Amino acid sequence: MSVFCSSSPSTANSLVTKVASRQLLPFLYPSECLKKSRPRTRRVHTSQSPVQMVSTTTPSLEAWFIKSLARAGNCQKHRPRTQQPSTFFTSQRPALVGRKKQGHNVAFRRQQSTQSADCEQDELRDQRWDAERDAEQEGEKKAIPEREPNRTKEELMELVDQYSGESYTDQLPLLELPNLYQPSDGPSLTITDKVEDEWPPPFKAWPADPETKMKLNALDEALRPDMKDIRDPEAIYQLYTQLPGWRAPYLESRTRHRFLRALAQVEKKDEHSMLRYMSVVDDMKTSAIPLNTYEWNTAISFVARYVNKSTEVEVEAALHMWREMEHEAKIKSNSATFNILFDVACKAGKFTLADMIYKEMENRNLRYDRFHHVSLIHYQGLRQNGDGARAAYKTMVERGEIIDTIVLNAMISALVQSREPNAAENIYERMKAAHLKRGGDKRAIAPPTNFRKQRAITQNLKRIALLCHKYPEQIRIAEFQQRSIISPNLHTYRILVNYFAVEAGEIDKVAKFLAEMAWFNVPVHGALFLALLKGFALHGGVRYTHWTTKRLESVWWSYLNALDANTPDLYISRWMASWALHAFAKCEGEDRMLEVWEDLRERWKPEGADLDFIMQVLRRLTTRAENDKRLEGKEWTLGGL
Repeated sequence: MSVFCSSSPSTANSLVTKVASRQLLPFLYPSECLKKSRPRTRRVHTSQSPVQMVSTTTPSLEAWFIKSLARAGNCQKHRPRTQQPSTFFTSQRPALVGRKKQGHNVAFRRQQSTQSADCEQDELRDQRWDAERDAEQEGEKKAIPEREPNRTKEELMELVDQYSGESYTDQLPLLELPNLYQPSDGPSLTITDKVEDEWPPPFKAWPADPETKMKLNALDEALRPDMKDIRDPEAIYQLYTQLPGWRAPYLESRTRHRFLRALAQVEKKDEHSMLRYMSVVDDMKTSAIPLNTYEWNTAISFVARYVNKSTEVEVEAALHMWREMEHEAKIKSNSATFNILFDVACKAGKFTLADMIYKEMENRNLRYDRFHHVSLIHYQGLRQNGDGARAAYKTMVERGEIIDTIVLNAMISALVQSREPNAAENIYERMKAAHLKRGGDKRAIAPPTNFRKQRAITQNLKRIALLCHKYPEQIRIAEFQQRSIISPNLHTYRILVNYFAVEAGEIDKVAKFLAEMAWFNVPVHGALFLALLKGFALHGGVRYTHWTTKRLESVWWSYLNALDANTPDLYISRWMASWALHAFAKCEGEDRMLEVWEDLRERWKPEGADLDFIMQVLRRLTTRAENDKRLEGKEWTLGGL
């Protein structure tokens, strides 16, 4: 078994530290697989320094990121001046004087050589072709009639308040967008995805005995494409663990990629799903089987996002995994890789590191897709910069990306974090109006609740935007924008209810949102009840408050009825019980609080750490003078469950 399967950490921090410092397994060297088939050449041997762990101090992460880029040869400012010898995954060619810089995709199987005479002829021919092309383009521009303005883009801009006059943010953007059409600095390597270039070769696997073949057939049956909507990652993983030995070499290439993709498709990343995926990656590395770019990105995403709140530890783990991907496995990062790094750096509050990651995307001329535009809006919200969030939204619209509920939810969250709740509420009202105007009915074109369908829609929107950029004449972005879904969903109401219940304390607006939520047929969620109970605990129990005991009792009985009806996404946790006890202790007193605890105890039956946590809450809430009298003879309150 792998290191990750055998470990059973008790806390999230210790777990991520193990992931970040994992150096027990050999790194991937895909070049070693073809070493015997290549002729022996002279190489300059340099001493390699041992891998050092990243310190958890704030400046060191940024400095380590620059050092990693310099070693990879991507940072022009900090890269070493000495010329490194050409390796299996690099190629260096002398610059040609007087010729334009062009990007070359050099397949690692081929070698190109040119002569000076051919270069001069190519240069003259390129100049003639450029002149002819410019003349043709000027003629076409004159022949093309003017089109009507895109009303859809104007409507999208009206969804978000834009201040009149010149904006400082528009003049000096906080983050400059790259010029995607600049020529590259020279020939770059492209790791092809062709079948003949894959190692191990497709349809090649270890020979299996009859019993193992039956297990492989069961795994193939569970990974069928028509089963993707109902497959369970845990059940598929258990089928994989039944294979003998190292397990991974028994899988053919197609089965292996489908298996990793199935493990990656989870509704919410947590500790268990992260360990499950990383244990399979561990098996792949032990067997010297390389991963593709998608699988590396998934591994980075798991170690960065498996906790609810990312910290410096998750940033360190993600950077180590990224360094292993580029420096050891020699797999070039794509825009999705940097988007994951950018997202975890923002959520951990490492804004300087996030800016450096953004600039590195610019240096590599990577195109920004809808994921990165949404991350920029979230980034500006974390910095409490409402104007920056508006500028990022405006850029997204001008770039031709499709605006849907996810983008508008990001804007609402960013404006709420920027202390602009009225602007956020305005976006919500315009979402409702635009949805009813397009659909004609409150439930027409409602956002899907299944996470797999949501994921499929997001991927399709990304592909449509890319096709519209490549073929603007054949595919019009306005047609797809008219059919996009901009209805409020559960996440919209979670943002608004959490702010107005906990921060603002406006229960009238919360009641309005809950009524409209039922009108749009949005299912209830435990997070909404948690925000309501927390609001009663913070704003109730005082004179002339709107957080009355009558409303508290109504919320509580609605919660218990939903629990008894086995409503999905609704359960009792330690935090739900804690805020419920706080709310009733403050609004109705200790007697009613103990009755509520009886109701919770019958449905929850906590044990171990959860029971100890609730006992501490009860001891703090009961007054010390009445503590012995009220708890006398009640063995269950003292932990005798």
